[in-house]
Amino acid sequence: MAYTLGLEGPAVTVDTACSSSLVAIHMACQSLRAGESTLALAGGVTIMATPELLVDFSHQRGLARDDRCKAFSDEADGTVLSEGVGVLVLERLSDAVAAGHRVLGVIRGSAVNQDGASNGLTAPNGPSQERVIRQALANAGLSGAEVDAVEAHGTGTALGDPIEAHALLATYGRDRDPEQPLWLGSVKSNIGHTQAAAGVAGVIKMVLAMRHGLLPRTLHVSAPTAHVDWEQGQVRLLEQAREWPEPDGRPRRAGVSSFGVSGTNAHVIVEQAPEPQLEAPGDAPVVSGVVPWVLSGRGEEALRAQASRLAEYVVARPELPIGEVGLSLVRTRPVFEERAVVMGADREELLSGLQSLAAGEPGAGVVAGSVSGPASGRRDAVLVFPGQGAQWAGMGVELAQASPVFAARLEECFAEIRRWVDWDPAQVLADAESLQSIERLQPVAFAVGVALAELWESIGVRPTAVVGHSQGEVAAACVAGVLSLADAVRVVVLRSRLFAAELWGRGAIAAVGLPAEVVRERIASLGAGLEVSADNGPASCAVAGPTQALESWSSVCVVRGCGRG
Repeated sequence: MAYTLGLEGPAVTVDTACSSSLVAIHMACQSLRAGESTLALAGGVTIMATPELLVDFSHQRGLARDDRCKAFSDEADGTVLSEGVGVLVLERLSDAVAAGHRVLGVIRGSAVNQDGASNGLTAPNGPSQERVIRQALANAGLSGAEVDAVEAHGTGTALGDPIEAHALLATYGRDRDPEQPLWLGSVKSNIGHTQAAAGVAGVIKMVLAMRHGLLPRTLHVSAPTAHVDWEQGQVRLLEQAREWPEPDGRPRRAGVSSFGVSGTNAHVIVEQAPEPQLEAPGDAPVVSGVVPWVLSGRGEEALRAQASRLAEYVVARPELPIGEVGLSLVRTRPVFEERAVVMGADREELLSGLQSLAAGEPGAGVVAGSVSGPASGRRDAVLVFPGQGAQWAGMGVELAQASPVFAARLEECFAEIRRWVDWDPAQVLADAESLQSIERLQPVAFAVGVALAELWESIGVRPTAVVGHSQGEVAAACVAGVLSLADAVRVVVLRSRLFAAELWGRGAIAAVGLPAEVVRERIASLGAGLEVSADNGPASCAVAGPTQALESWSSVCVVRGCGRG
């Protein structure tokens, strides 16, 4: 799978017999939480290509005579071996939500342990089962009473089912409302024991049950097994399908168990997926300026077809706001290798760009290209924080009105700035005259940079590196966690005061569109105290020195043309 799909994270084959797929899910969740992976495939497969296993179980009298798995039934007489495959796509919830992926369920917690020196391979170990359940609950931060149902291992054997039922009574059946017992079932009564795929089958069953609000019945139960004292706790067998109402104030939850013949036990707690937070049309922010529409496809032809379909859809619905279309494209659509962005300030410009893209022709406001590697769309990101000179009157004002995330972080920065100054930073953003004051400009520009980083973070863009210049360097340190917000603001405010008191008005700096080596040669003959203060690129540098000398040299530079050698 890793070779075929181009996956480069951990690729592990797990064989703990009947608990294999649930152990794989547990390991995948650990990898995601540790940041070792960003997305994982986990599951199991069993194919019985030869009859040996059936022969072995038959010799042990472990197979049901009528080929019916009667989990927790008084007539349980053995298991039913079957084939199957199941795979889950796992991702951190925050990443899935940010990417607009459809979330079907949440792995709230999981645990794995071993029977150790027990009675043997064919004898389940009740105390070990209790321990793994308690470990999973602790990992999920839950009590047993906060779980509604358990999809049991439930193989339908007279020995294994009672041991498992008593473990469930001891862990989930205590300290819960008799009106809300733990409901118990097993998908093996439907499809048999799929062995290595049994655990993932149980997870899939419970996710579907949550989505439909219905707990399926366990088949082939004449009566709950008499080998279990069901009155020891509040655990009830699902002899009939039951409605699964949402509990007050919390999502539906279920435990899933797999106990391997190897002695490796696994328990996973699955939780109902959160409802997507959709903005009501009337609450959507009003978008002004250029709007991007993002498209992708598996190849150039698919991308062009996607552009054509989107254009037809938008033409047929003239009432659609262009901002909401752009938001839906980035939140609800997967990202493939061939990509394009169509930009426009109004509906006509965007449709024109779509039509150009669909025809495979160059178009104004259209950028297209291929991205190599996995189609997840994840790439390392670097945030660059500029120094002064990039500001303009009104910067961030509209964004603060449209984005609660940006506005909240901006206000946090402003609150820290107010501790050091006697002016209101919120008033500076829209005041061109105030932005000429270095004491006011630098702290406000710092705040905008930090708030922008928070906005990018909220939509899933997490930088692997940050870099900055001037007060942007302090913003980068703050975003990276090197400086707290309070310390970063203190540095920026005091630094800007120092500039204003000691350096402001004592010289000047000019940006020059020439290589630094060329500029050094040109100013060397002047002897006026000018020097190259920054080498910004192959054809960009900055020159600093006394104001009059710099103005005179700049005038000559402009006349000659800075782009000439």
